[in-house]
Amino acid sequence: MQVDFYHLTVAPLDRVLPSIAEKVLGSGGRLLIVAGDPALRTRIDQLLWSYQPASFLPHGQAGGEWDAEQPALIAETVAPANGAGNVALVDGLWRDEALDFERAFHLFDEDSIGAARVAWRALGEREGVERRYWRQDENGRWAQVA
Repeated sequence: MQVDFYHLTVAPLDRVLPSIAEKVLGSGGRLLIVAGDPALRTRIDQLLWSYQPASFLPHGQAGGEWDAEQPALIAETVAPANGAGNVALVDGLWRDEALDFERAFHLFDEDSIGAARVAWRALGEREGVERRYWRQDENGRWAQVA
């Protein structure tokens, strides 16, 4: 099980999440996007429809009749109604239920860096968990630093 910690220092969530979603969906995978805040879930829903003028990422918000069909599903909890093998925790909060997936993306900014450090240390003690820590350089490029 792989957990990728993405420290958002230059590019905001609005630029990073679509890139991750494109890669997951482009490889034939499914993605569960988790955020506790309803306003953030609504913002992500709009973002995935409009982040590029010429395209969109197929997705839906959890609770609809087509949840199982959605390649990307936006939800409040870590419950993959779409059968996702990948989960993106986008509100800065780690959830241990993410360990049931093949891969987890934990996105956080300066406001939630303390909680991310706690999660990093705790996951280091778990067997079968491979952690990766990604940070943006001053140009916004990602570099793996741990």
